[in-house]
Amino acid sequence: MQDSISKCNNIVSGGDRLEPKQLNKQNENTNRGREITVTRVFDAPVELVFDSWTKEDHLSKWWGPQGFTLTFQTFDMKPGGTWQFIMHGPDGVDFPNTNVFVEVVKLEQIVFKHDVYPHFLATAAFEDLDGKTKLTYTTIFEETSAVFKR
Repeated sequence: MQDSISKCNNIVSGGDRLEPKQLNKQNENTNRGREITVTRVFDAPVELVFDSWTKEDHLSKWWGPQGFTLTFQTFDMKPGGTWQFIMHGPDGVDFPNTNVFVEVVKLEQIVFKHDVYPHFLATAAFEDLDGKTKLTYTTIFEETSAVFKR
């Protein structure tokens, strides 16, 4: 995930970087080498940060690697709903993606499963910090090889 929720119409900018960490001790051994967690604090209310993840017009402006564009095919954000999109690389290569939403709790959490390789389960957790928002994004891959090339 890139640093650029700020690209979303310049409505949420930057964020204070916090060190990546394991989501919790219970997962530490089970997910070792397959889990990436990124935590950011945004100087924006939780409603705005959550909207940048749940509204197609916002999400399409920042999701994916820098230089890529997105075409949404389906976006049905509810448990069991699908999110299909194509990431268009700057070199003209297209990357089709299919996600299935597992859980959506307004202003609190979004969980989805990435159904194409590399397979992973992603959780975006939102926490209100007196007008700021702490976002914790955790990705757990099925295979270690999907995370690190050796």
